[in-house]
Amino acid sequence: MVQTLNDLDTNKKYTYADYLTWQFDEYVELIKGKIYPMSPAPSRWHQLMLSRLHGYIFQYFIGKECDAYLAPFDVRLLDRKKSAKANKDILTVVQPDLCVICDKSKLDDAGCIGSPDWIVEILSPGTRRKDRKEKLQLYEENGVREYWIVSPEGFSVTVYDLVDERYAIRNVFTEEDTVPVGIFPGLSVEMGLVFAE
Repeated sequence: MVQTLNDLDTNKKYTYADYLTWQFDEYVELIKGKIYPMSPAPSRWHQLMLSRLHGYIFQYFIGKECDAYLAPFDVRLLDRKKSAKANKDILTVVQPDLCVICDKSKLDDAGCIGSPDWIVEILSPGTRRKDRKEKLQLYEENGVREYWIVSPEGFSVTVYDLVDERYAIRNVFTEEDTVPVGIFPGLSVEMGLVFAE
């Protein structure tokens, strides 16, 4: 039985079935079978921005079909070429800071199985590279329709739209902008309020 993160072999490939047996308190993500320890608890500033973003989103989706979820919330992504829905076949489990899911058939008591429609990641020192590289590629491959990377240090948000199965940068917005969510007409976020100290 795996009781500490140190009991795991970082060179080995793991599945969601393995993940379910781990008995330690640290949060980890699996990306294509590789273990990625998550940063220690996010900063107060990170959580405040996340709370403000969720506030906008929560209000918009009242009475609509989609729901927003905050981390920790397991999103199990399927390799479109190899994975079935069996736990032993799932190699990727991530915990986006915020995600929106409109297809209720993807939800179960364990979280989401399949791609959310929209994902927001807020950069922190320990996740910056992963969010901009591994997760960007992963979300693109899995058909996440819109991906936002929020930079607290740069007071900016980079918005990616899925166009013909590839991400295209729509724009890099600043704290002075109101950013529309492309896949949800009528939903926009005033970044000045999100970034207000």
